[in-house]
Amino acid sequence: MYDFEGETGHGGDGTMPSRSLLLLELPRWIGEYAASSTLDRVRPRRGIGSGRPVLVLPGFSATDGMTGRLRSHLDHRGFAAHGWGQGRNIGLTDTLIDGLHARFEDLRTRYDQPVSVVGWSFGGVLARHLAHTYPDDVRQIICLGSPWRPDGERTRATAMFEKSREKHGISDRARPIVEQLRQPVPVPTTAVWSKSDGVVPWRGCMVDASSDPIAENIEVVSSHVGMVASPLTLMATVDRLSQDPNGWQAFSWRTCASGQGAPRTEVSA
Repeated sequence: MYDFEGETGHGGDGTMPSRSLLLLELPRWIGEYAASSTLDRVRPRRGIGSGRPVLVLPGFSATDGMTGRLRSHLDHRGFAAHGWGQGRNIGLTDTLIDGLHARFEDLRTRYDQPVSVVGWSFGGVLARHLAHTYPDDVRQIICLGSPWRPDGERTRATAMFEKSREKHGISDRARPIVEQLRQPVPVPTTAVWSKSDGVVPWRGCMVDASSDPIAENIEVVSSHVGMVASPLTLMATVDRLSQDPNGWQAFSWRTCASGQGAPRTEVSA
């Protein structure tokens, strides 16, 4: 994320992803996108999501167009997936922060129920912010390759953050927001990450697993850009969005794979 101190620290185990992984991002994404798109065309639609709302937040410098594959898959599984409608994600400006809040509040009012938030990369960092800001209105968050830890903030995209900061400015609220979102999230939280991520250090994306509040890690094999298109990531995302916060079941790939065609039964509070 932002280098508030003007330092040049490193993420995770002291190194950023290798240059070879970075160069493989585009070809891997093409394959991941094609694979999940093909699977959706051959699988029948399922009402697993029961029309529950999901707000999908794009990564830094990305737009809703880049999360279209993910939102299409969620719609295919019966969720009501929505983009954030804020154009390109340029970082923590006042306009972006206020627009994000307005978009969330609109969906919460429209559906009259808590909203799940799925954030990709920096979008997952914003999802953590929403969870802290609206703890009673966020059903759960899922962070896809989102480096939220201080020791994971130096990424292959850090220079882009600084350039955007020079061009667009940054809100006075930015640093307090970052400090807050690094605290334990008060809603069920799932961190999805890949050791072969070519942009962010995967250790900086992990959460400290706990049962109260719920926090869990799911490792996938995926590129960073492909986090919003990889079949494995999409499968895990649907599985977690299908969970009832009042009857949460720990993630397992076996259960996830076997439960893709059947809706879950909600547990009454």
